[in-house]
Amino acid sequence: MKRESQLLDFLVDDLTRSIKNRISGDSFQTEITRLAKQDLKSITKKAGWRFSWRTELNDNTNEVYKLTIVNNPAIIQGLISLQVESDHVFMNLLESAPFNMGKDKLYEGVPGNLVAYACRVSFRYGYEGFVSFTAKTRLIGHYEKTLGAYHFGGHKMIVPTEAAQKLVDHYFRN
Repeated sequence: MKRESQLLDFLVDDLTRSIKNRISGDSFQTEITRLAKQDLKSITKKAGWRFSWRTELNDNTNEVYKLTIVNNPAIIQGLISLQVESDHVFMNLLESAPFNMGKDKLYEGVPGNLVAYACRVSFRYGYEGFVSFTAKTRLIGHYEKTLGAYHFGGHKMIVPTEAAQKLVDHYFRN
């Protein structure tokens, strides 16, 4: 049984080339790896996380990833849950760590980094970078402006090939 799509409400604060400490201005290279069951100990509602990442991880149709700073894998900066469809990648959930949300957040660039990774996964599957997600109405314009996403009707948004390539090139320079 397919569950109802979560309306995403992440804010793309800045398209950095990594993540940037708001206090010092220093940039830190990041890496994205699979979320493991042992990571769930620190990802709880009590710790300030809004979503049930255990549910996402336990759903075998999802690929769940964590964003960390290189050489500091114990501190999770953000999470993303993806579903690989027949012709694109669907973003189920995206959440910055509690300390990376709001006006007093520690790091900028977490959501952009995670969306760029979803686009990269789409390219790897041969889906030309296409990524879809469902957005809260008030953020549709924000995603059009910051991500180059298209409003597809209702709450559906799509990141097309050209915008996806720009995000991937911005975050993953190899």
